[in-house]
Amino acid sequence: MFKNIVLIGLLLISVGCTSEPEEMGVVARVNGRPILLSQLEFQHDLMQGDGGSPIVPSVEKLRSEYGQILGDLIVQELIVQELEKLGLEVSNEEFEKAENQVRSDYPEGAFEQVLIEEYIDLKAWRQQLKYHLAVNKFYSQVLRPQVKIDYKEAERYYKKHISDFYLPASLKLLVLRGPNRQLVERGVEHYKANKDVSALTTALGEVSARELIVREERLPVSWVNALKGIEAGGSTPIISEKFGFESIILLEKSPAKVLSPTQAYPLVEEVLLEQKLRRVYSRWLEEKLDSAQIEISEHLVPKEDDHEAVEDSGNATS
Repeated sequence: MFKNIVLIGLLLISVGCTSEPEEMGVVARVNGRPILLSQLEFQHDLMQGDGGSPIVPSVEKLRSEYGQILGDLIVQELIVQELEKLGLEVSNEEFEKAENQVRSDYPEGAFEQVLIEEYIDLKAWRQQLKYHLAVNKFYSQVLRPQVKIDYKEAERYYKKHISDFYLPASLKLLVLRGPNRQLVERGVEHYKANKDVSALTTALGEVSARELIVREERLPVSWVNALKGIEAGGSTPIISEKFGFESIILLEKSPAKVLSPTQAYPLVEEVLLEQKLRRVYSRWLEEKLDSAQIEISEHLVPKEDDHEAVEDSGNATS
């Protein structure tokens, strides 16, 4: 939905106002509201992830990366301000519920410990959570109501892209594996009698069971040969493999088909919705960028000196 934020952010940085924000630690202002260096650094650290041994980036590379992140932060701040203008801002209750939900995934006290170990600033994390909630709310309560999809429009799309709704022939299989032939045979008998995978693996701990849906043309040659003449509900003979023994139970066979308009409608609706939302969002953002007062630190704008330094470095090593 918002994949073009970075591109718009880069454009903004290259042509927007670049006056130096006055306060220490402020890298940009959006309609007077500050974006802090700590937010920028937090996002940059997340973007780096676990990249192994740290490599000191060039000034030009660092400025470019920070510029891309700043573009995202500027747009997110515009969204927050739009929600406030409409009286739809993220409430304290909504924020606390979201934070508590994240914390509930950790044992008591472990969340704070993870933040410390990962050098994550809690204040910056909370700010980014607020932005995340705002973007989702903006999508669902501001953009989505502006989009309508007509059934005839969906029908036209379906006819034009009919090949997208072709489903090749496929097989639904249950693959049983075990260390010896007798165990696998017992596993096949157990499943046919009970039709319960969990009960099978509980009763026969050394037998593994895995359900697969495989396109017919992608079946291994050994499986194609073993499944010849097998009907739904039937099983192959026990096959000896390097890891042990296996048998394949054919659960369901689906012939190749084209989804009907009714079956395809949810997929068509999803595609059309994405296209229309992107257009609505782009128009909104273009208008906001035209009217917003945005100031960006000159330290994030590429300078000719950086390019010269890179060229000199290349000449020196050649």
